[in-house]
Formats: sequence, C-alpha cells, structure tokens
Amino acid sequence: MMTHPAVLARLVEEYERESELRAAGPHGPVRQQMEDVIYTLCVSTGTRDIDAALAVARERLHTAWLGDADDAEAVARDGRTLSGTAG
Repeated sequence: MMTHPAVLARLVEEYERESELRAAGPHGPVRQQMEDVIYTLCVSTGTRDIDAALAVARERLHTAWLGDADDAEAVARDGRTLSGTAG
C-alpha cells in the first residue's frame, strides 16, 4: 500500500517546518514532534532514515504531479486542506 501523495506532501511540509523550529533552538515539544514526523515519513516510505524518506517522498510527489493535470490539482488541493487542518 502506498501513502497518498497529499499525506506525503503534508509530512514533508511538517518536517521542513519542524527543522526550521529546531534550528532556532532545541525545545522538548519541537523535538518530539520532529521525531514523530521522521518516524511517520520513514514508515510511509518504507525507509529507515530521514534522508532516504525525504528522497522517496519527493520522488513520489514528483511522479504524482506529473500525472493527469486533474489528479495533480486534486493532490495540491488535498495537500493544502490537510496542511491547514494539521495540529
């Protein structure tokens, strides 16, 4: 089973956001959120480290967006919706 591209897009966005927060200084909640996102990305992509997970996720997103124009618009729309509701 493959993770939906919109979910991968949200996870990559969360990872990038958490990375920026962590760069500002290590905080307990930020560290835990970062670990959660890394774990979820690895599980979602079938990888064991964040670099590989990001590479696989970005490749899947790239492939998804190269598909049918209607599908790409739906993925982008879903990604925005998921990002907007993420807690």
